Amino acid sequence: MRIQRSFLILCTLCALLASIAAAAPLRPTHARHAIVTSVHELASRAGVEMLRAGGNAIDAAVATGFALAVVHPQAGNLGGGGFLLLRNATGETHFIDFREKAPAAATANMYLDAQGNVIPESSKDSSVVGYKSIGVPGTVAGLVYAEKQYGKLSLEKVMAPAIKLARDGFPVAYEDAQDLKDDDYLAQFPASKRIFLRDGNYYQPGELFKQPELARTLERLAKDPDTFYHGAMARELAAAIHKGGGLVTAADLAAYEVKEREPIRGSYRGYDIISAPPPSSGGVALVEILNILEGFDLAKLGNRSADAIHLEAEAFRRAFYDRADFMGDPDFTKVPVAQLIDKKYAAAWRDSIDPNRASVSTNLKRPSFSELERVAQSRPTALAIREPENTTHYSVVDAEGNAVSVTTTLNDAFGSRVTAEGLGFLLNDEMDDFAAKQGVPNIYGLIQGPANAIGPSKRPLSAMSPTIVLKDGKLFLVLGSPGGPTIITTVANILIGVVDFSLDIEEAVDAPRFHHQWLPDQILVEDRLSPDTMNLLRSKGHKLNVEHFWGDGECIMIDPKTGERLGASDGRNNGKAVGY
Repeated sequence: MRIQRSFLILCTLCALLASIAAAAPLRPTHARHAIVTSVHELASRAGVEMLRAGGNAIDAAVATGFALAVVHPQAGNLGGGGFLLLRNATGETHFIDFREKAPAAATANMYLDAQGNVIPESSKDSSVVGYKSIGVPGTVAGLVYAEKQYGKLSLEKVMAPAIKLARDGFPVAYEDAQDLKDDDYLAQFPASKRIFLRDGNYYQPGELFKQPELARTLERLAKDPDTFYHGAMARELAAAIHKGGGLVTAADLAAYEVKEREPIRGSYRGYDIISAPPPSSGGVALVEILNILEGFDLAKLGNRSADAIHLEAEAFRRAFYDRADFMGDPDFTKVPVAQLIDKKYAAAWRDSIDPNRASVSTNLKRPSFSELERVAQSRPTALAIREPENTTHYSVVDAEGNAVSVTTTLNDAFGSRVTAEGLGFLLNDEMDDFAAKQGVPNIYGLIQGPANAIGPSKRPLSAMSPTIVLKDGKLFLVLGSPGGPTIITTVANILIGVVDFSLDIEEAVDAPRFHHQWLPDQILVEDRLSPDTMNLLRSKGHKLNVEHFWGDGECIMIDPKTGERLGASDGRNNGKAVGY
């Protein structure tokens, strides 16, 4: 009896300690020299392995990216695309655009039926699932380009961890096992069903997941990366897509090119902001939001107070209104970036905000600003389309102070759900990021305009927002997140948390999030936000949509006094900041 009682006391004590540990706030990971943070610890470790081998931040980023293609099939990829923002230790910046492109055979109305209605995602001809949703992948080209131009190690060296993970396998996490089991569409495609669902014998948490076909593909790419776009692999990939009724051809792959673009630059309360330019809408919208908010004393109002959230949501609303009218592929449409990030324009928007009452989105009137008026009047009213939330972000800072912020995507979770037959990797459904039809809301209700209409060889608009922040000219923050349209506001939430509310980087990443995107006219809030705060927001006229959580901030802060690297991996997921 005494032994039983002692055992019960011990169990109770253990449970109490566990609950205390669970309730305790997470702290940032400290590293003296270098750090990598991503949604999967094994991918972060692949990056750190390169840093320990004498590589720089680009070597680590490329290794992390290829490793995520193995261990995070929901969004890590060879068959998708993304953006990479680099600031080297000398202050030089580079933005690498490896966003997917529409195939040459793409047409503006390709996802409409005979009656002019958008084809539902359950159809084999939809923009969401299946072969016709696939755009020309850019990830391999982008990572290879970054390594060749700015890395120190060989491609074979930085790809070695990913090859090993694919060949030898890795233990499946509980969340990943659930994601695979719960997906509605993977089973429709034989290669995807065989590889990721084990023909219905679903992977259980802790089981080893080996991908021999993907390992062979990675080995081929490490020896000859050009094969993906101009060689045997390009022909194999094009044939597999054609067999399924898709539009991507070997000629489309051969025509794909990586673009270096000038990053968006802004300032906020004395901090310098460097972020993603079009075809991302993220950097422009982020700087516009910060410009509007700069005229308000958010710190005085208090972190996550109703008054502060109200003002931030009103700034979000206005930036997304502009995003709808003006944003698209800069190679095909004029995007008035300078006007949108002009502080005088933001001041005019700020004057339209009532600090005590919510605006009505459909009643917004753009401030007088001649260039924007001219562009807006030349286009039809922008209406809602869909932008999925399944991307992945990772950040790197090396010992020299080189910083890399990378966001990549397959678009939806597991992309088109199509696995390239014989090659072992999933392909994107990026064509769904275009406006399939003006005026048709999608499941996210996001708004985009004619500038983002489908067209041959165009890159679809994105919200991906890899961002770097400087303080007194020195590296301070490396930021980013997945989350579709919520990416922009997640980055803003984190940045404002650090700058205005003096949170450390982990506190800022883990703090309750909120989001407004003009239409639908509501604030999306996480359920951890105070109920009293929610009621105060409702009293100001806001409609609230409460969700559990979203996003995955994988961010780094540099301590201005010590230079120590502080890594924050989002507590909402199972990522890990790894450093040394």
